[in-house]
Amino acid sequence: MLTRRQLSKLGVAAAVTAVATATGAANHPSPKGPFSVPLPVPSVLRPELRTATHDIYRLVMREAHTRIASGGDTRIRGFNGAFPGPTIRAKRGRPVIVQQVNRLDTPVAVHLHGGHVPQPSDGHPMDLIMPGASRAYLYPNDQPGATLWYHDHAHMLEAENVYRGLAGCYILTDEAEERLPLPKGRYDIPLLLRDAALAADGSLVYDVHDIGKRSTTMVNGRATPYLRVAARKYRFRLVNVSNDRPFALKLGDGSPIVQIASDGGLLPAPVTVDNVVVWPAERAEIVVDFSRHRPGESVTLDNLAAYPGENPQVMRFDVDRTAVDHSRVPDRLRPLPALRTPTVEREFVMTTDMAHDRYLINGRPFDMDRVDFRVKAGAEERWTITVPEDTYAMPHTFHTHLAQFRVVDRNGKPPAPEESGLKDTVAVLPGERVRVQLRFTSYTGRYLYHCHMMGHSAMGMMGQFEVVR
Repeated sequence: MLTRRQLSKLGVAAAVTAVATATGAANHPSPKGPFSVPLPVPSVLRPELRTATHDIYRLVMREAHTRIASGGDTRIRGFNGAFPGPTIRAKRGRPVIVQQVNRLDTPVAVHLHGGHVPQPSDGHPMDLIMPGASRAYLYPNDQPGATLWYHDHAHMLEAENVYRGLAGCYILTDEAEERLPLPKGRYDIPLLLRDAALAADGSLVYDVHDIGKRSTTMVNGRATPYLRVAARKYRFRLVNVSNDRPFALKLGDGSPIVQIASDGGLLPAPVTVDNVVVWPAERAEIVVDFSRHRPGESVTLDNLAAYPGENPQVMRFDVDRTAVDHSRVPDRLRPLPALRTPTVEREFVMTTDMAHDRYLINGRPFDMDRVDFRVKAGAEERWTITVPEDTYAMPHTFHTHLAQFRVVDRNGKPPAPEESGLKDTVAVLPGERVRVQLRFTSYTGRYLYHCHMMGHSAMGMMGQFEVVR
């Protein structure tokens, strides 16, 4: 949940005022105003082949045209030409192979964000798929169920490639989660959030530095869409696939939101909040109960972290029917493994080098030929991430490949309940100090840690570690 202090640091006080005076719930039987297009739900990709042990998929990265907002079609780079890419639904214990084919004119490297995968399938920035080539990625799915996502990670190209559309959702389930009475099927919907700058003709305008000018906010690739819903509970999987924009999402009528999961899957227990924060690359799963509304009523989803002067309304839910609802949110969701005594402690300081237009970790930019440290397989480590509060300080989102972590404390205090589960990305604001604990298991090789503000990682805020036996 976004606090007043965090909002102040983001410089969005004017946006908060705009949200506070927004209309909220109203009687809207049909789309009006900016909510003129239905929310598209990304298609679920079907396997090319199912063997006794594996599901095998094929994705083709290519350019295509799509309609994001009024003004003209937008040329994008998409998996199967879709914006965002199709959703892959997998099950724990059943491995997946994805054949990625590159029909773009730029190199790519596909990373399964949040995936516990062997090094050759991690999408290392130099394991490139050149134009016209292909590569098979193996995802063992040997981790708890979670909302993951896949995206490009080519060295110094990832920010623009993802900005132009190379992102999609990967939903991993497990038997324990499936037994819970949470909303399922058509009542379980991914919402991929991002922003962009659009020219008058609809084309994407990319500038790694122009953060505040990306004023078109999208959900599943459409600007300010509406979704017709039944008067019952829905599970929404929020995925922030933007390069650098945070979202602090609140229902326009002030109704409570129940958060049930974060990056690494279900929380130990549900948390009722008035707003849900997802920084770039973070995920949060929420349950919204529309039964408090009658058919014919609507409620917006607003962004408390909208830029000053920007429309804070992200999308609208239109309640158009009643429905039987046997779903519920249990009091307990998923127990967490106990933290062990860490074998190693490390520190990471994230700073800005304005003189050279670079972003640094521990005073150094990324070097592909440098391994910053080695980790023993089976080790449990505690890492401290700090962003000093100086003239050029800005928020960063620290992401680890391979291993998910638990937040131990933030500024010396226990993590908030919504940050208490497994995570792979954590936001650190200027002046903050966050400690996380990771457990490294079976896979060895070189993996990355970096800021997931993608412009920052492309401009040096990245390092690599090597897991050894």
